[in-house]
Amino acid sequence: MDENCDTLDGNAAKKAEIIMEFTGYPTLADDTGLEVHALDGAPGVWSARWAGPECTPADNRKKLLSALQEIPDRRARFRTVIALATPDGTTFHEGVCDGQITIREQGNLGFGYDALFRPDGHEKTFAQMDAPVKNAISHRGRALQALLSALETNPELRSQIT
Repeated sequence: MDENCDTLDGNAAKKAEIIMEFTGYPTLADDTGLEVHALDGAPGVWSARWAGPECTPADNRKKLLSALQEIPDRRARFRTVIALATPDGTTFHEGVCDGQITIREQGNLGFGYDALFRPDGHEKTFAQMDAPVKNAISHRGRALQALLSALETNPELRSQIT
């Protein structure tokens, strides 16, 4: 399925709603982007294909390092939006992990931009962290926590998935 919407919310909703319509069951889907402050939020929704339609993750990292070469402000954040599509509508749940873009790749775990992203308060990039450590602070984990919190505190939403 093409992720061709202009926002993370749009891509997440598109995926969840199409599958929900096909199956008739409530459906979760997400979209994630890396948002770099000095680049006005780029690559954002285009993170996976920022260096072009046939690019590799390495191409994207190279483009990011090049774009930030002379820029001292390296603040960035990963942002995930989870869409929950039900017959009654779609809700959105967001998770953010703030950090910095490093000056070179560090680590070989993870994927995408993980070797360039160091979360605030940590000395290692995502690509240097063991999965349990990364998952405890990640944007995806935080988005899931936001969804769980909404389900716990909103009986109407909870009733739509049971």
